[in-house]
Amino acid sequence: MNTPDIRLNDNLSIPQIGLGVFQALDGQEVSAIKHALAVGYRHIDTAAIYHNEAGVGRAMRESGVSRSSIFLTSKVWNDEIRAGNTAAAIDSSLQRLKTEYLDLMLLHWPVEGRIEGWRALIDARKAGKVRSIGVSNFLAEHLDELSDATDVVPAINQIEFHPWLKQPEIKSACDRLGIVVEAWAPLMRGNFESEPLFAEVAKECEKTQAQVVLRWALQHGIVIIPKSVNPSRIEENFNILDFELPATAMRRIDALDRNQRIGPDPYNFDF
Repeated sequence: MNTPDIRLNDNLSIPQIGLGVFQALDGQEVSAIKHALAVGYRHIDTAAIYHNEAGVGRAMRESGVSRSSIFLTSKVWNDEIRAGNTAAAIDSSLQRLKTEYLDLMLLHWPVEGRIEGWRALIDARKAGKVRSIGVSNFLAEHLDELSDATDVVPAINQIEFHPWLKQPEIKSACDRLGIVVEAWAPLMRGNFESEPLFAEVAKECEKTQAQVVLRWALQHGIVIIPKSVNPSRIEENFNILDFELPATAMRRIDALDRNQRIGPDPYNFDF
């Protein structure tokens, strides 16, 4: 079954389901990506700070899937943004991945130097090194700041988004600016198992709890990149296109929002 695509504000499209490779090392990322591509995934999300770009590139080359069929994302790390090295960081990612272009490049966090870093992403897009450009963990004021300074609006804002943390202010700002929201930690890093509601809805839908959580995000129009190196979990996370959550279940899951973060807070981080 083909993954649905979401149209970006630059008129390109991103597959709505991707594979995240955060903390996947020692060859795990290679086998995970090759299996995911065999299953049907066509969207891979990595970052320079994950220290696995070389393995991601190797997996793509060995998969037998054409490069043009894969949507590949990476991210510029904070130290490079602060130092004004975004342009060089993009080139380094391309070299490690052994690819001529990235489908999407993000500024990883809203650190000082972000406007200059954003300008470097704009230049990289003009040069054909990057097709789409975006940000990660940016707050509403940061999004306005970038667009005001450059007249270029990010295509994506990748944020922590799951039933415990819907971030309505950021989602509203993204909707206003035409920015697609992409969720990291869409499975709450496994914490969904502590919510009885997911087991109840899963039984009703004859699906797993994880599939219910991911389907909820999908129906909100969110791009998701669940992370796994387990072959069966990779398949499970992808097989969410053959059912739909009823409106009552969507509302009940929506009501779980408690503004609870699992990861770092963009208002207060020290890296």
